[in-house]
Amino acid sequence: MTMRDVECASVRIAERHKNEEFAVAPSRLSDIETKGLIPSIYRLYALAVIYRLDLREILSWYGIDLNLAAADLCLSLPPKSHRTEVLQSASVVQMPIRMDPAFDPRRTTHLGRMVERWGAVPLAYLAQFAGDRYTYAYVGSEDLTMYPILPPGTFLQVDESRNKILQGMWRSEYERPIYFVETREGYTCCWCTAKGDNIVLQPHSLSPVPVRILRHPQDAEVLGQVVGIALRLGEWSAVESQPDSKERAALN
Repeated sequence: MTMRDVECASVRIAERHKNEEFAVAPSRLSDIETKGLIPSIYRLYALAVIYRLDLREILSWYGIDLNLAAADLCLSLPPKSHRTEVLQSASVVQMPIRMDPAFDPRRTTHLGRMVERWGAVPLAYLAQFAGDRYTYAYVGSEDLTMYPILPPGTFLQVDESRNKILQGMWRSEYERPIYFVETREGYTCCWCTAKGDNIVLQPHSLSPVPVRILRHPQDAEVLGQVVGIALRLGEWSAVESQPDSKERAALN
């Protein structure tokens, strides 16, 4: 394919999208090939289409590996809870592909020692394990609604089919359903109680977050029930000061 062919094809792409930034002139293509000029995102897309390449492969030429996005999550801790879709940009993930035959699921096990071999698996292969009923979320670094049982940084698996609030008597806080809720201010996870046309968003009793009563479903919508979590332990921030008994009595 000549530079002229590339230019003509890119011009057609630019015309289709009504954006001249997609066009790649021969001089610009020459600079990209010989001088290491970094193309814009529009020209990267055009070149990927013209040369029939995966855009992720072209990005890897410039040191951008989308498969590392999940590993870089810990470098950015958003303050609010939200859904997470970062793995959708990855083409492969590392997962166990051979387990220790002596593994006993009834016993607490060191995961790293249980896995005999890790391998890169295409996400398309994992699609068979995914269903429309689940979504995944992340508890923001400043969201203390369900602290301490769901501390900031916890990853959540949410069953979207369980979006009806259950009422009942629970023997412990661990039996009571925790819901993933979308409000006008963003997402949160909490215990919920239906009160007529309102919904009570109840935090954990040890949380500093107040109880909220919102209109349902206008101001708060239950997206599903939390059915799985992944969290790190031993990283809590110490309380700077605790009021003495007299101060606590004065506050009550």
